[in-house]
Amino acid sequence: MASTTTPSRGSAASAPAGAAGAGRPLAAVRVPASSLRSELRAVKIVWRRELIRFTKDRLRIITSLVQPFLFLFVLGTGLSRLAGAGTHGVNLRTFVYPGVLCMSVMFIAIFSAASIVWDREFGFLREMMVAPVRRSSLVIGKCLGGATVAGFEGVILIVLSPLVGVPYVPILILEIFCLQLLVAFAITAFGVMAAARVKQMQSFMALTQMLIMPMYFLSGALFPVSGLPQWLTLLNRIDPLTYAVDPMRRAVFAHLHISAAARRVLDPGVTWWGWHLPGLLEAGVVAALGAVMLAIAIFEFSRIE
Repeated sequence: MASTTTPSRGSAASAPAGAAGAGRPLAAVRVPASSLRSELRAVKIVWRRELIRFTKDRLRIITSLVQPFLFLFVLGTGLSRLAGAGTHGVNLRTFVYPGVLCMSVMFIAIFSAASIVWDREFGFLREMMVAPVRRSSLVIGKCLGGATVAGFEGVILIVLSPLVGVPYVPILILEIFCLQLLVAFAITAFGVMAAARVKQMQSFMALTQMLIMPMYFLSGALFPVSGLPQWLTLLNRIDPLTYAVDPMRRAVFAHLHISAAARRVLDPGVTWWGWHLPGLLEAGVVAALGAVMLAIAIFEFSRIE
């Protein structure tokens, strides 16, 4: 009796699959060609992600307003009695308002840039880097997103400006809004530039605090820059934040009815070898520094593997 061999179930199932797979072409992976439209779409996606992350975190929105309120209403009110004679009748809260606005925008922008370090630790940054777009688009989108988030916080303080003696004037509101957006973009670019090389959140926060706090206190945000010692005047002039606080304060004082003595003491302006810098040039200095830091950030991210 002849024996019959029955093929096993696994070999019977694998034979047709192997035959079919041998003749079937593999699906090709098509990478879209780079174009201006795709790059702008990448910028928009990264920018929108920053806004979504900010709006979803209500605790971050509330806590980011605590420090400006402390400086503006608690510190400003407390020191106004002590500094009443030196301000020539000007409310100290009005004087520190531009500096507090810059501080609020500055810290929000730094915290927005710090999310890059988190993205690196959790692996999301690697996924962004392998996307078929230029890394410059990712950096620009990140900086625009940080500037928008910080600008939103600045708008809240602008709404509260009458509480500290700053009037609602359309030109003044527009000038303050544009200046704080410019500061936010420059600080975010600085943070992104720093985050390109720092791999731990603790190191990033220590680095930024070491640089940001001296910049803030040397900028004249909380004290007049007239009559300073020579060494402090030199530090004030090389501080980039000086060229953001001064035009903002100049815009505020231009719409206040104060004496010439008060204006001379509290709003002396920034001088280079005796020449008073126009406010537009000071804003240009901030914009130029922001552009330089953005270029460095793009260069650093292009080197990351």
